[in-house]
Parts: sequence; C-alpha cells; structure tokens
Amino acid sequence: MKTIYNSIRDEIIKHSKVRNSVLGNVNEWKRSHYIILSEIIKDELSEAEELKGGKKFEIGNTISHVTLQRFFENDYQDKTHSDLRFLKTLDKICIFLGYKDLNDYILTVRYRKENDEGTDDQSYLTQMVYDYCAAVFEFYKQFPTHNTELLKGLVFDDSPFLERASQFSKELCDKDFHLITKNNRSNYEVFDIHVVTDEPDKKILESQEFWNLLFKVGETGEEHFVNQLSTQIYFIRKINDTWKIWDNYNPDAGMLNRKIETI
Repeated sequence: MKTIYNSIRDEIIKHSKVRNSVLGNVNEWKRSHYIILSEIIKDELSEAEELKGGKKFEIGNTISHVTLQRFFENDYQDKTHSDLRFLKTLDKICIFLGYKDLNDYILTVRYRKENDEGTDDQSYLTQMVYDYCAAVFEFYKQFPTHNTELLKGLVFDDSPFLERASQFSKELCDKDFHLITKNNRSNYEVFDIHVVTDEPDKKILESQEFWNLLFKVGETGEEHFVNQLSTQIYFIRKINDTWKIWDNYNPDAGMLNRKIETI
C-alpha cells in the first residue's frame, strides 16, 4: 500500500489543474497551498460522474486542507492509514485524478506495471487472488442462493478452504441474508498482493483486502454490516498440473456468523 500511497501523491502534483495553478510554481507547499488544493479538488469532485447519486452521500465530495497536508507530509503507516475514513479519502482523491475509485487506480497501476515490465511469471498467481475476490463478491450478490460453483474454478473441491467457506456462507443463506449493492453500498478492494513462498508445487501469497458489505435479512429487514481491512494469506497448490487455491488464512473468517450467534 505504501507504493500506491506515494504514487497517488505524485499524480496529484502532476494533475493539470494543480500544475496550472499557483501550486505548480511552488516547490514546498504550506498550509495556504493545501487550502488551494482542497478547493481545486472540491471543484473537480462537484462535477464528477462517479459522485452523482448515492456515493456522494457515502464518501462525500470534499477533502479538508488539514487532511491533504497530513497526506502529503506524513509517511505511510499501516496503523494510521488503514481505517475506513482514510480509504474514503483515497477514493475521492482517485476520482479527482480521473479514476472510478481507489480500486480502479490500483488495477490501472498494476496493468501499467505489467505492460512496462513485460509479463511476469508470477502474474497468474496474483490474478488468481483478484479473480477469487471477484468471484466471492459475485457469490455474495446471489445470496440467499448458495452457489459455490462460482468458487470451484479457483478453489479445489476437496480443500479445507472451500469446506469452511461453504459452511459459513450456508449459515447466512439459511437465514435469508441478501447483499445490498444499490448505490455501491457494498464493495471491496484488494491491494498489495505479493508472493511469500515460491516452490514448484506450492505458492503462498499475501494480500491486503478491504471488505465493506451490507447484508439485510429477508423478512425482518435487519441489517448486518461487515467492515474489515485485513491481511490474508492464500495457499495455492499444483495438483494434477492445475494451480488452484487450497487454503486461506483470514483472521476475520466467520466473524459475521459469530456476531449473529451472540445477538
């Protein structure tokens, strides 16, 4: 995430609206310059298509000069830059830069890097994690239908991971959970995927994932929120010349199920 953080700062400085303002002639920004930057961003966000509708009320369309100054002057730290408010700020900055959101920016940077450096031998592994997360989100969208077939192209049928995931999700489907996606109310972001272990028949990948989900129970309309930023570990194996996910370590696995049990 630190690489993305620094990249976003560089793109703000290079933005045409910033370069063509008084900020483009200043090497070291002070408080007054961040006030100007805040106004520039506010003007752009007020016209942004991505913030027309519900998302404007979800993340807002302004960024204070204090937040911007802190963003530029402080080094990235996991503890202070992983909360929901900061991620929403990054969403707004990325929209200002011309992207749909932070996730779109991350994907664009990743594709640029792949094009610049050529095809990476391990790119299929990181793509597997991206594809798995996309499949999981689609899986949730079909609740209360319990369609684990969506996952089986990426996860081994007899794996402990699929067994656990199936059990947790089946409990939610049986309780008539529905995922709310209107106005981008539920979303996720995946970033900082890297290979930890690289062996001929086994790969271990680590990723940072943010899941922001809203579920409603069918008859009662009772709402249940998932708002988690966590480090996840994927254990990928090669069996019969096929690479798939065998297991996963997610510190928040089953959290919603346990929360429901205590209500």
